[in-house]
Amino acid sequence: MGSSVGIDVGGTFTDLVARAGSGRLRACKVPTTPANLSRGVLNGLLAVRPATGVPASVAHGTTVVTNAIVEGRGARVGLVATRGFRDVLEIARQSRLHLYDLRLPPKPEPLVGRRCRLEVSERVGPDGAVVLPLALEEVPAVVRTLKREDVESVAVCLLHSYANPQHERALKAALAPHFAHLSVSSEINAEFREYERTSTTVLNAAVMPLASRYLDELVAALGREARGAVLHLLHSAGGMMSAEAARARPLAMAASGPAAGVAAAAHLARSLGLARALAFDMGGTTTDVCLIADGVAETSAQTKLAGYPVRLPMVAVESIGAGGGSIAHADQAGALKVGPRSAGAEPGPACYGLGGTEPTVTDANLVLGYLDPGRVYGGSIRLDPGRAAAAVEALGRRFGLSLVETAQGIVDVATANMLRALRLVSVQRGYDLRDFTLIAYGGAGPVHAGLLARQAGIGHVVVPAHSGTFSALGCLVSPLRYDAVQTWRARLDAWDGKPAEDRFRELEARCLAPLLDEGIAAEGVALARSVDLRYTGQNYEIEAPWRSDPGALRRAFEARHRQLYGYATGESVECVNLRVVARVRDTGVELPLFEPAGGDEKAGAQQAWFPGVGEVRLPLYQRAALGPARPVAGPALVVDEWSTTLVDPGQRCAADRFGNLVIETTA
Repeated sequence: MGSSVGIDVGGTFTDLVARAGSGRLRACKVPTTPANLSRGVLNGLLAVRPATGVPASVAHGTTVVTNAIVEGRGARVGLVATRGFRDVLEIARQSRLHLYDLRLPPKPEPLVGRRCRLEVSERVGPDGAVVLPLALEEVPAVVRTLKREDVESVAVCLLHSYANPQHERALKAALAPHFAHLSVSSEINAEFREYERTSTTVLNAAVMPLASRYLDELVAALGREARGAVLHLLHSAGGMMSAEAARARPLAMAASGPAAGVAAAAHLARSLGLARALAFDMGGTTTDVCLIADGVAETSAQTKLAGYPVRLPMVAVESIGAGGGSIAHADQAGALKVGPRSAGAEPGPACYGLGGTEPTVTDANLVLGYLDPGRVYGGSIRLDPGRAAAAVEALGRRFGLSLVETAQGIVDVATANMLRALRLVSVQRGYDLRDFTLIAYGGAGPVHAGLLARQAGIGHVVVPAHSGTFSALGCLVSPLRYDAVQTWRARLDAWDGKPAEDRFRELEARCLAPLLDEGIAAEGVALARSVDLRYTGQNYEIEAPWRSDPGALRRAFEARHRQLYGYATGESVECVNLRVVARVRDTGVELPLFEPAGGDEKAGAQQAWFPGVGEVRLPLYQRAALGPARPVAGPALVVDEWSTTLVDPGQRCAADRFGNLVIETTA
């Protein structure tokens, strides 16, 4: 088998994990090149080439789409809607999250200005019947108006097109000669709920030109430096798609950043045989957590980006503003708070010495002795204990606390925030945290995981062997995957299985087509069906695995409803959506066995402080030298080039056969 490379482009570093033909993995980091991201990608490929040669495949995750949406850098979009429905985006959906707040936040501006929202005469009913034929003779006037408004990309979203896409397809064919970028709702999100479907289609249109230019640059660069390599892009559901699919649905890459780490965590959970795991990614600004059951990460059908709804399958990540760079401060009531404001990479925590003066979680960790001030982090960052102490001490004076008490308070508040996130994705979804293993990665995750797991009642923490480049590993191990959804309404007490079976087969054919085009045999693809069910008349639904027997479907729905909400009513149940996932069964990537490096495993010692224990001498160990036969008793610090793992007092840590560090929190 030829070599393959997983690449994750971050704001500071571009991470790569390369798999040689022998199966060995090699990881590296190179600086990201913001002016031309493809240059940083190529620099990374050149760095790993001596070990892997020219790769046969490149799996790539990127934040290009996410950043464009958050920063409002999307293309100028025109919207073509059914006559009478041009203002769906402006009307939006009422959400009374701030019911009793007299200072209501302003709702986001419409994604498309009214001058660029145009109408055509047509009407399709919710059952798919054509009520009014499409007036194609109105298209030339629509084209002239959009051209006059300098529209670069066009979204087409007609009423009830999920039930019958005939009019949208005809309109797309009529607009195609005039616009290079067309986003059609029946191809992007064939579901009911007009506002969410329109928002998703428009956001996809907004990022199409940017994504197309980026992919053009990347494909051209790979043609020069890695000729013959097949390019795949990571999408938000934790799978890979072709470059052609990414051009048509670039919005699917919007959450590929957290999806990459979750995909790696799911692969690790499968490799270790973990039935229940929690992905815990603590970076500089946020902490992302996601539940993994039976080796599969949970996904959600809807999320929000920059305040706008997006209805596409995405890993069900819960993000909170608690990272290593989160700033500690006193709120208006005089209470200690941590985050969501962050020091970011510039100026960064006070201990970076780059101009930051406010205390952060990283500064608190350094004060408590949980980081090694003698090491160079990220290849260039040296930590200054004096600056960290000055920043933390200044905050402590406001509360009348000592330096150590303030630092411990910052860590405690950050841990409480992260514990709420863990409970949100587990306990509040009907799971018991004691059944889980915590998979900790990210720059700060391995430092906090032991304490967090102990407070959550989690018995084991796994710090992956490639925790410093875990998202790149996620790109490498993610299977090719395509999803499809179709709204289809039917009550279970009047169920007719034939129409549902016909629609499922259409969705399966749609998902299989791009995989077969890449030469993948049908028997190498796993197909999974599911349905969205709800009590008749409810506003929101629950996804359940497909069962051909309506009685079994109902039992599956009520079991999940009871798990989530504690009850089931016995009322009528209806199906609203059919879903299909097609994924390649085997990525061919297995974790290699770990071979400890030679040399002294001890790396010195330093003073540290732990609540309930006090000041202790904390030994430091070289991670690369720790083998499975050499357990380490806490308190201890295990260090490598890119990460630090803290083993709390009373805990025990050892490397497994793959080089992952396994912490027993109740040892």
